Amino acid sequence: MEDQPVNNYSQPSKYVGFDTITTQIESRLLKRGFQFNIMVVGRSGLGKSTLVNTLFSSKLTNSHGRRSPSEPIEKTTEIKVSSHTLTENNVRLNINVIDTPGFGDQINNEKCWEPLVKYVKEQHSQYLRKELTAQRDKFLPDTRVHCILYFIPPNGQKLKQLDVQALKKLSEIANVVPIIAKSDSLTLDERNDFKKLLQSEFLKYQFNIYPYDSEDLYEEERQLNEDIKSLIPFAIAGSDHEIEINGEFVRGRKTRWGAINIEDVSQCEFVFLRDFLTRTHLQDLIETTALTHYETFRSKQLIALKENASNPNRQSQSMSNTNQDLRNTPMYSAGIPTR
Repeated sequence: MEDQPVNNYSQPSKYVGFDTITTQIESRLLKRGFQFNIMVVGRSGLGKSTLVNTLFSSKLTNSHGRRSPSEPIEKTTEIKVSSHTLTENNVRLNINVIDTPGFGDQINNEKCWEPLVKYVKEQHSQYLRKELTAQRDKFLPDTRVHCILYFIPPNGQKLKQLDVQALKKLSEIANVVPIIAKSDSLTLDERNDFKKLLQSEFLKYQFNIYPYDSEDLYEEERQLNEDIKSLIPFAIAGSDHEIEINGEFVRGRKTRWGAINIEDVSQCEFVFLRDFLTRTHLQDLIETTALTHYETFRSKQLIALKENASNPNRQSQSMSNTNQDLRNTPMYSAGIPTR
């Protein structure tokens, strides 16, 4: 029987310098920057663009607003990607905002989520192909979707079948965070009742909503996640301009009830959502995408490749199916950086 190594914790008698490794890592990461890819999903007129701009205090995407009766309706859900670089205290964040115009806006919305699912999977597929290349880049460009904000209309009703199917499919392959859009149209009592109704719907349909339970979490992380889960879906309102409330200029909106300060947690849960996405879980969203969703996709693909290699007939059929899937992938416009 081999002797098990014994951990003896001690401090060097003289300064060695390995404590600078955190500074070394920080310096390298700051030079490289961080990549974050966020998708917004929901019907038109729910304030998706405004919320994204409000979250990052930047003009990242243009608001489409409600569709006018004379405006043509997209026949399918589109994918539009815009790329931006933000800098805050020497930290550079490269962010891709993935908009989905046309989702839920057709007369027949059957399977309108399929282009979104295909897009998410295609980003995994592209990353895997680059990863398996014999001479790959040192740092692979990452277009994998790290977070999907799913906007639910503030109608106080149970989920429509469209939302059930979309949330089910998307939460299987990505980190989905549901939110109640334009919640300032509801009274506080209406908002609380609607939130409870939606939480019961999430349990009923067993959606895999982020954040996830894990045995690897520390106790404080586990408690933080429980607190966040009690808030989901976040009841939010966005605003990219300031209004005057009690002599003070704040980011807010005028409502039928008066005025709302979106950064007042007693009126709106925007601050909770912002802190969750940027201050406590930004890195976890990125890691969970890589270590959970992508790894699941990668494992399935590699197993399929191994099985195909041992069966030439199956390999030929699989290649044919793969090529057909790629041909069926929806066209999308993207300004994604290659470095």
